[in-house]
Amino acid sequence: MDLFIIPIIILIGLVLLFSVFFTVKQQTSAIIERFGKFTSIRSSGLQLKVPLIDKVAGRINLKIQQLDVIVETKTKDDVFVRLKISVQFQVRREKVYDAFYRLQNPHDQITAYVFDVVRAEVPKMKLDFVFEKKDDIAIAVKRELNEAMMDYGYDIIKTLVTDIDPDVQVKAAMNRINASEREKTAAEYEAEAERIKIVAKARAEAESKRLQGQGIADQRREIARGLEESVDVLNNVGINSQEASALIVVTQHYDTLQSIGEHTNSNLILLPNSPQAGSDMLNNMIASFTASARIGEEMKKENKDRGIEPKPRSQRGDPPSGYDDNEV
Repeated sequence: MDLFIIPIIILIGLVLLFSVFFTVKQQTSAIIERFGKFTSIRSSGLQLKVPLIDKVAGRINLKIQQLDVIVETKTKDDVFVRLKISVQFQVRREKVYDAFYRLQNPHDQITAYVFDVVRAEVPKMKLDFVFEKKDDIAIAVKRELNEAMMDYGYDIIKTLVTDIDPDVQVKAAMNRINASEREKTAAEYEAEAERIKIVAKARAEAESKRLQGQGIADQRREIARGLEESVDVLNNVGINSQEASALIVVTQHYDTLQSIGEHTNSNLILLPNSPQAGSDMLNNMIASFTASARIGEEMKKENKDRGIEPKPRSQRGDPPSGYDDNEV
């Protein structure tokens, strides 16, 4: 009989021995009750309790936890939108008793407060303003939760508005608006670039015309200087200015004919181009110069009778012509 009792006693002793010791994990608190009444809170490590009398009623997680709450509400401009609110909370070590005994389901309590705050704040804002002020919404949620959950032993670490999801049709309309804005901006940049190109081209053409005009002016100035020198050379050999000018014009006429003849595919016709054209031109020019000289002499005589003295060429500002006033 004793052989059967001894193993039973040993077994009961082992059970009682193991029921005395228990462990509590890191960042966890254990609630000890004796006959259903709270006795103590045990922290992490190896702990002791009275077997068959004390029991571990529950364990409280002291880590930071996160609860995601999806809230659907309507904005001020009558757009239904879904917001995802992430709440990070933690049980305060000094309030483990309140967190365990005063609040049955902390997740439901936090969710209720989140719904209440979001549905009070978002209907005051238009949809675009909701996106801009999401941080303000998160701050309002945290403020309300802190005031409500502090008494229950919970500390609200942070609240975040992690997602704002409007209705599908509203999102499509917003995408079209954004696309239109981008196209408008692109068109403005393209127009500005085209304007810059046109202005630059106009400036380049203006500069080219200016330089071209300057070149033509220089060319004509050199031609006039060369003609003046030619007239002076002819005057030195006994040819007067009228005959020299006529001779130069006729020479240029034949030079032009020669230049045209060098281009076999040229369709340019210079009139008059008959053999006697040069002689006729020379005679006409001499006659014209003679008539001009006669008119000039008559005008000088008339001015002299009136007492008007002719001004020197340098004072009149006339350009050099290759012959002096006495020959006109």
